[in-house]
Amino acid sequence: MTRATRRTTIIGLGSPLMGDDGLGLAAVARLMAHYELPSDVVVVDGGTWGMSLLPDIEDADRLLMVDAIKANRAPGSEVLLDRAELPRHLAHKSSAHEVGLSEVIALADLRGNLPQDTWAIGLEPEVVELGTELSPRISAAVDGLVARIARMLEDWGHSLVLRAEPDPRAAAVFHRA
Repeated sequence: MTRATRRTTIIGLGSPLMGDDGLGLAAVARLMAHYELPSDVVVVDGGTWGMSLLPDIEDADRLLMVDAIKANRAPGSEVLLDRAELPRHLAHKSSAHEVGLSEVIALADLRGNLPQDTWAIGLEPEVVELGTELSPRISAAVDGLVARIARMLEDWGHSLVLRAEPDPRAAAVFHRA
């Protein structure tokens, strides 16, 4: 496949009920509101869906996960992880009963179906506790994160169109895992 024809799957991750942990979903929703994405970019609402994300991960040509990522940096700092760095940073779980993303990635890799071009991008969270709002620091950094994601997609050969006015309904077209 040529660079421009590779399908990129973007998965927004996190829980919108746990403060900054909802960053991935908020950032992807904002990306969709501000940009018209081409058909070779698939956006998935990964939320906290665990193992049900396996088909989306394994079907991707290129994978970009968007999440709040604990990397022991200052809150609001951008974190970009390549495929090799993922297991140690995506191991957090909200409960002992859920399957974590690290297990889903490990299974896709074990089955030989984890895309070689796999990335995670996000921000270091400030507040991860019960609440439906992002902290002020993280909320202020979302636009910069969205711009970075848009640049990555363009660097990968995708043609994005900046909307004249944000479309608040755009995130309704999320593919639900």
